Amino acid sequence: MRLIIITGKSGAGKSVALKTLEDLGFYCIDNLPISLIQNVVKDLSHSENNIAISLDIRNISKGPREVENMFSSFTKEINIQTFFLDASNEKILTRYSETKRSHPLSKKKLSLYDSILEEDKSLLTLKKFANAIIDTTHLSIYELSDLICSKIVNSKHKPMLITVQSFGFKYGIPKDSDYVFDVRFLPNPYWVSHLKKFSGLDEPVINFFNKLPEVDHTILQIYNLINSWLPKLKSNNRSYLTISIGCTGGKHRSVFVAERIGKLLLKHEKNLKIIHSIKV
Repeated sequence: MRLIIITGKSGAGKSVALKTLEDLGFYCIDNLPISLIQNVVKDLSHSENNIAISLDIRNISKGPREVENMFSSFTKEINIQTFFLDASNEKILTRYSETKRSHPLSKKKLSLYDSILEEDKSLLTLKKFANAIIDTTHLSIYELSDLICSKIVNSKHKPMLITVQSFGFKYGIPKDSDYVFDVRFLPNPYWVSHLKKFSGLDEPVINFFNKLPEVDHTILQIYNLINSWLPKLKSNNRSYLTISIGCTGGKHRSVFVAERIGKLLLKHEKNLKIIHSIKV
């Protein structure tokens, strides 16, 4: 089992880091008291989940010894990494001023700057156990997300699920569409009496389309457009990309084209599914 502990200064980006890990498939727990971590890890150790836990100053109630005991309690079977998110005190001060949020130590009736200084001292033990210290002073939330990805999966981009789907315009454009391609200009097997009952997945319709060079040309144009933009789309921290191919009824042309484009993309994009909006 893999366990990632995200800790560090309040305002340094722990929430962004935890959200990134959630998108990477981790079971994420925010602000879990240290006293409960060992039991939670034990309960989840037999599952297939990788776990990410966020700790902040509020979770440390008994001082440095509690932190040391926590790390010493983990068995060798647990692959544990600790990331400490840091930033300059001035940057933390600016972020709090911009968001108007209160600091976790504000209940002690300290000023914002004194709260930041107090937290700095209290987190020294956690910082000592960190495998990596990430300075977010000059990072945007997107750059921080990319950095977390690179440290977890050796890639600076989180996995993006690509969906290629067919649909019929007569039923409306799917609301989850990111890109819509209209293939109603292609010859329609619906008007060929012996093909009407088949779908774009059936051999007679496939043979019909395979004889038409304009169909191949259309498929390659759409594929090349999508493929050329995939690197940019992945770098934009997207979790999903939905490509919708439409014809009139969603049974012949859109099904055939969506299948072909999906299979072309599957040659190099493994996180992809092909679906059809009507039963074919």
